[in-house]
Amino acid sequence: MEKLSKEILNIIKDEIWQYCETDASNIQFSQEVVNACKANLCGNYNKSWRCPPNVGEFSVLKAKYSEYGKVFVFTTVHNIEDSFDIEGMFEACKRHNRTEDKIRKLVKEYNGEVLGAGVCDVCEKCAFPYPCRFPERAKTSVEACGIDVVALASTLGINYVNGENTVTYFSAVFF
Repeated sequence: MEKLSKEILNIIKDEIWQYCETDASNIQFSQEVVNACKANLCGNYNKSWRCPPNVGEFSVLKAKYSEYGKVFVFTTVHNIEDSFDIEGMFEACKRHNRTEDKIRKLVKEYNGEVLGAGVCDVCEKCAFPYPCRFPERAKTSVEACGIDVVALASTLGINYVNGENTVTYFSAVFF
């Protein structure tokens, strides 16, 4: 296991559910994932600098993340009332993002990058279409870059579903 992965585990091991370090070449990208963003199911398409289409062209993002050598993928699992508990899902995503935030500075020291869960939450409301207020802190999700999280979970042997009345969030640390 790489030094960065060990350091990440030292910081967040009590907060994560599952993890795996793998070669970046194992990451599966899919235009269909970007197309799902384009369908605007979450309501953030073209409303944030860190969501499609503003985050960048699919082919460019795929090339960028494919150039990294390693990726450390981790999940957090959260209990929710039921599959319609949208508020619970948003709160769970915020908790996941706080876990991510604990490692962001460390990852930058290794010239790495964290792709996380959900829309960027640095600002209460994104400045888009005006310039991003905090580009150095802005967050991009794995899905916004076209990463197929279901395929990723299957490839790495990480559970995508962790039981009834739970939600699972994924992050990928490229280095």
